[in-house]
Amino acid sequence: MISQHEKAKKFQSLHENGNFFILPNPWDVGSAKLMSSKGFNALATTSAGFAMTLGKKDYQLSRDELLVHIQSITQNSDLPLTADLENGFGDSPEVCAQTIKLGAQAGLVGGSIEDFTRNSDAPQYDITFAKERVAAAVEAANSLDFPFMLTARAENFFTGIPDLKDTILRLQAYQEAGAHVLYAPALRTLDDIKTVLSEVDRPLNVLLGPVTDFVNMQTLKDIGVTRVSMGPVLMNNAYSGLLHSLEQLSTKGELTPIMQGIENEGLIAATN
Repeated sequence: MISQHEKAKKFQSLHENGNFFILPNPWDVGSAKLMSSKGFNALATTSAGFAMTLGKKDYQLSRDELLVHIQSITQNSDLPLTADLENGFGDSPEVCAQTIKLGAQAGLVGGSIEDFTRNSDAPQYDITFAKERVAAAVEAANSLDFPFMLTARAENFFTGIPDLKDTILRLQAYQEAGAHVLYAPALRTLDDIKTVLSEVDRPLNVLLGPVTDFVNMQTLKDIGVTRVSMGPVLMNNAYSGLLHSLEQLSTKGELTPIMQGIENEGLIAATN
């Protein structure tokens, strides 16, 4: 197995010199092994995808559950792993910092802290307090003896406050707090992404692409995006196939969808 330090240096280098990479999101060890076998350079957890494997909704995970999940992947893949650490599993900057250190102990070489409060009445932290949370997470990341890429997330477009100006102000604040990567999931258009890129000077992660009109990976690379993550979409695709097979079996007694995958040697080899 590759050491955590080696994974960290590799992950850091992926964000340098105008590089571009796709960051698929495994939801268990099997999916992580499949993704590792297909030439990707790094992986990222999906909190929504992992929650589904436990029969839970997103944001119903405990920190301990996520840390066990993280360790199961880092111990079974040589690829660098960054994690969706939600809001750090607590409001205070101190808890955010602790979560980063615990994630590193579980094998992470990167992780994200978002500004979503989980409170529907005030879904995002005040920008000043949100910046303090990011600063504490950055301090914890920088205290480690290997590079840990701290991603700061502005959740405007996920929390029902699709204000691009405020999103940019937040990302700029998180940049000032020392975040190594910036991320505003669910930006609406390609122009939105271009605008964000023009207003920040850190590597930008985007989710899939613009919501209103998805573009190919080359287009995102050409405009200066550093990395593109998939969120729970790959897991949704896998579970959609499962659901279709179950529906055919339960309503028609039809085995054809199931038989299509029963002898997939490539799948078996990749997960062993």
